[in-house]
Amino acid sequence: MILTEKHPIAVTCARGIGPFLAGELSSLPFPVLRAGETAVETEGNLEDAMRLNLHLRTAHRVLLGLCAFRAEGPEELYRFVSAFPWEDLLSENGYFSVTSTVRTPAIRDPRFASLRIKDGIADRFYRTRGIRPDSGPDRRRTVFHLQWTGEDAAISLDTSGEPLSRRGYRKLPWKAPMQESLAAATILASRWDRKSPFVNPMCGSGTLAVEAALLALGRPPGLTRENFGFMHVRGYSPRRWRELRAEAKAGGRLPPGCRILATDRDPDAVAAARENARAAGVEQAIEFNVCPFEETEIPAGGGVIFMNPEYGERMGEASLLRDVYGKIGDFLKKRGRGRLGYVFTGNPDLAKSVGLRTARRIPFFNGPIECRLLEYELYEGSRKAGNSEPASR
Repeated sequence: MILTEKHPIAVTCARGIGPFLAGELSSLPFPVLRAGETAVETEGNLEDAMRLNLHLRTAHRVLLGLCAFRAEGPEELYRFVSAFPWEDLLSENGYFSVTSTVRTPAIRDPRFASLRIKDGIADRFYRTRGIRPDSGPDRRRTVFHLQWTGEDAAISLDTSGEPLSRRGYRKLPWKAPMQESLAAATILASRWDRKSPFVNPMCGSGTLAVEAALLALGRPPGLTRENFGFMHVRGYSPRRWRELRAEAKAGGRLPPGCRILATDRDPDAVAAARENARAAGVEQAIEFNVCPFEETEIPAGGGVIFMNPEYGERMGEASLLRDVYGKIGDFLKKRGRGRLGYVFTGNPDLAKSVGLRTARRIPFFNGPIECRLLEYELYEGSRKAGNSEPASR
């Protein structure tokens, strides 16, 4: 059986998240064969891919390599595909879709490459079964992915289907929500120890607080997903999937001293955050409150204060937000002493309004927008007389 054998696995992620994804793979543990800015390569079989889909927090897709071959043009592509034993992977009564990433002068439109793969799979089924599975754009069933660069082509099984960033818990997204995998990456990039308090003022739909709770509880993010691509191929074992889920549900209490607080001045935002936390199974781990960020409780025990303010993507908004960013700086300086403060923003000019010196500026991308996770060391007293701010690094 093809999927019981070890294959190359490419795990994709958003731009810039590669190092954090590589760290996750190593901790599972899986070998990191190659790490790039938007993908990390490892190896394994279908069960390994199932485990990755369940546990990875910063990934988008888990692509299980099926075959690699040379193709000078679309006809060579078709000939190889029509000879491959797709019936070992897919039922004739099933449904599949094809996605393509193409960088070859042989064709201009990747949709044509996807079409030739669909034709090849259909013709293979007609020859071997006398019937073919349905196909179309829906990615909630079996998905095959073509990577074609120059004359090198490879086809993978997209074992995720829809991106893993869609956890399934965000029932009420609220305004401009932070993508779940990006939120997890920013927390992993921080120096939070998962044992001390995590304070999330201006929580919006609660994505940061939910991802922090999942981390502190050791709860895999894939538990909230009901559908993955691997569920629609031959060789998938529902019994084994139930076992993997059961193994992942062990534990369930925050470490002593760890409190996760999420606040927002908008009652509707807090209601949305609470509902999302409930869907993620972590509502009891998060303390919610309706208040301006300046009035957020800062518990004893150190920890971090994590904020994701708006960053003025629309014309004229940035000027209105300067005062907000200035108040964030005052809040961190006065209320956050002895802790680490983090501000995630895509507006470097607004970041200057915080008025504190950064210890680190970690780059991320929120879609096409280049962002920074700004880290502030908020000292209890003065490092020097008359100066409570750390020096730049």
